[in-house]
Amino acid sequence: MDLMNFDIEQFFGFGDDANPLMMLIWIVPIIIFVFYGQRIQLYITSGEIKKGIKKLEICRNISRAELTSHLKGIRPDSDPEEKIGIFLDYFTIMPVDMDPGGIIGKIRHTIRSREDYTRQHIKAMIPEITPLELGKVQTLLEIASTLQMLHKVVNHMYLTAKKQNNYPLILPLQMLLPTVLEHAEAMKEAIPAFRAGQPVGDGIGPMAIGRMMLGCVKEHVSFETVLARTEFEKRKLLLVKAQGPASTVGRPADALDALIADCPINAIIMVDAALKMEGEDSATIAHGFGAAIGGTGTERFQIEEIATERKIPVFSIIVRQSIKEAITLMTKDIADRADDVRARIQDMILENTKEGQTVLVIGVGNTSGVPQ
Repeated sequence: MDLMNFDIEQFFGFGDDANPLMMLIWIVPIIIFVFYGQRIQLYITSGEIKKGIKKLEICRNISRAELTSHLKGIRPDSDPEEKIGIFLDYFTIMPVDMDPGGIIGKIRHTIRSREDYTRQHIKAMIPEITPLELGKVQTLLEIASTLQMLHKVVNHMYLTAKKQNNYPLILPLQMLLPTVLEHAEAMKEAIPAFRAGQPVGDGIGPMAIGRMMLGCVKEHVSFETVLARTEFEKRKLLLVKAQGPASTVGRPADALDALIADCPINAIIMVDAALKMEGEDSATIAHGFGAAIGGTGTERFQIEEIATERKIPVFSIIVRQSIKEAITLMTKDIADRADDVRARIQDMILENTKEGQTVLVIGVGNTSGVPQ
């Protein structure tokens, strides 16, 4: 082909001796895309999203089936299907935040009321349930309800965009769907670990503190939270973690509130799992400042309020991991970091406190399968 003598008008059929067929071949698609381009894009994108919705539906159904199976395993003569359906449709309305004053207390009250309500109804359904099994059922119920809500929201956005032939409305869904599916798959794969009462990646904080508690007398300090007192290099250590091996995160902020009234605390060290960024290695340890605790923010707010009022420095140690690693069976790489975390805690105590001072060390995270 001689590019020097290339005639673009002849190629597109726009020359003097233009071929009408060639003109149609080029013009008709342009006209179609001008008037129907958005709808064509909507159909193409819809196919991908429908596959994602199907995956969400599978995750939702599996979580519900696993929850039903677990409940029947505890009480074979029961038929929990109807109760589960009611539980999964529960919703929580967050308090009005137009006036932010006092909003944290309202959120805390709303969330704890829901948790208490769930526990009471599980006990009413299975009166003989043990605290260990209660924690498992509550966690499985939370997973199932979250997956159901994800499926509902994604399906609603998809059907709304399709109904209105609104391509811009479906674009955010297309962008967010991979992340949503990643979280859904992680929750689905977390079910076997929680059913079996095994440690998950998020339990690395309680695991490290639990090892430091070995040989110490434990006492109940707040709801589903235990305390052990020990010493290290002439410093008093107050070790706090959720009460294992049940699936619970406890209430470390309430523990701090109770302890601060009895004895002065000179430093707080919090150990938790943290989501790693893309490109970072899993099971790596990092130091930082501030309250390392997730959730809705009410626990962190309470800890920060007390620390600010008493001028207590708050240090944190995190173990990086992916969302899947955080809620599924703890990997060997993460479990092996427990002793390293303990060494880092001891170094942090020596570097930031003096002899005779008191340090509160909190292991933050789900303590499923992690005793003390």
